[in-house]
Amino acid sequence: MKVLATLKAQAKQLKRHTLTVYFAARDPRTPFLVRILAVLVAAYALSPIDLIPDFVPVVGYLDDLLLIPLGLALVVRLTPPEVIEAARARAEQAAIKPVSYSAAAAIVGVWLIIAWLFARWALGLMQQGST
Repeated sequence: MKVLATLKAQAKQLKRHTLTVYFAARDPRTPFLVRILAVLVAAYALSPIDLIPDFVPVVGYLDDLLLIPLGLALVVRLTPPEVIEAARARAEQAAIKPVSYSAAAAIVGVWLIIAWLFARWALGLMQQGST
């Protein structure tokens, strides 16, 4: 049970760090290239799609355990300290707010539409190649 509590605490902390990076990316005081990196790291951390699927033994969790924390740390290091402090304050406030299931459903819907469009495009290419 103690292990589960520790994992939950670490997951909450990772969520706060991700929100901090997201809010830092939206701050105009953040350098442009750091903003791009911050958006990419936050999007990857929040996305249900991984570079390496989690079902691949050992390597599947490597991106979650290494890439995301390293990306978050890099963004924090490259961002001005006053921006990080303001972003942390906003992340703390946002973490208190309730979860929006409708927003989650909308994001999943967008991913499904993108997957459907990609599948149609791929099938069209395959049909063109067979004729």
